[in-house]
Amino acid sequence: MVSYTKNSARDWAKENLRGVSGVTIPSFTRDLTKLNAKGIAHDIEHLIGLGYDYTLVMSELNLTPEENAEFTAVARETAGDRLGLFFHASFGTLEENIRAVKLAEQAGADLVLLSYPPQFWPTTEREIYNYTKTFCDATNLGVMLFPIPTWGFERIHPAGMSVDLIRRMIDTIPNVVAIKAEQGYPLPGGVVEMYHHFADEVVISCPIESHAIPLMDLMDIQFSGTSNTQWMSTYYPEAFAKARGDRWTEAMDDYWRINPARQANDSVASSYMASIGVINRTVWKYQDWLAGFNGGPLRAPAMRVPDKHMRTLRAGLTAAGLPVTEDPDSEFMHGRYPA
Repeated sequence: MVSYTKNSARDWAKENLRGVSGVTIPSFTRDLTKLNAKGIAHDIEHLIGLGYDYTLVMSELNLTPEENAEFTAVARETAGDRLGLFFHASFGTLEENIRAVKLAEQAGADLVLLSYPPQFWPTTEREIYNYTKTFCDATNLGVMLFPIPTWGFERIHPAGMSVDLIRRMIDTIPNVVAIKAEQGYPLPGGVVEMYHHFADEVVISCPIESHAIPLMDLMDIQFSGTSNTQWMSTYYPEAFAKARGDRWTEAMDDYWRINPARQANDSVASSYMASIGVINRTVWKYQDWLAGFNGGPLRAPAMRVPDKHMRTLRAGLTAAGLPVTEDPDSEFMHGRYPA
């Protein structure tokens, strides 16, 4: 159980939601019928060792709410109080998300990243508000809003989630504690606008590493996440801490040093993301495996990783001088801890 109430959630977040958050993708048994607890525990321990403060317990991979709770429980048992856990509200319906968050709360989740189902097709801001409030009312956990073009809300407002809509949510939903601001991605307009209007009230997360470090010379960003950065090993927690600790020029030195890896990642993501608006989680799992995480198979309908993308991502890490496994790519689907 969390140590805050709905009415104290924002104060708790201002004090405790700090640092950087990675993303933990579930590991499965070879036959894909069960979770691989040993692989999950390895990934959580490795993430902590890299210096991360939080992780998203990623559910967007054909998990049931009960399996997600099991995933959360393994992560909590492994991490203890060394790592905060985000529940990923990415299930197929509002009702299923509510059932899943209640189970995850009991299993040890600390906060929520609120997503919206592909079948949710609002045409008014009121519908977005009603979905958000109904979900938030059903949980005791603090919720991080997540405006991003993925949801398609630009049919309602060019920003997807407007300042007026966010204002209403903050005013009437006490357990909204943070905003993962990606309106207008890949441009930084959303995070700058959210910071301008709401930084005194809730935590404004700049989850995009390539934006966060430069912007930290101009903005007091206390948290970045949840985001796929753990494949760069210790770079991001260390650079973020430097930028927060008046060592921004050193952080920018690190920023440019790892740029070949960032460019490789952007090249692979841009080959599919702009057209379909869906993240290839197998690419993320492969990137993690390159950096020492478990790897292993994912359930259908997980996408494939073309060999050319594997070569690009591996070469980017090598060029940036970041840790990268010498194991052949043929070992990726087996995982480091097969079960």
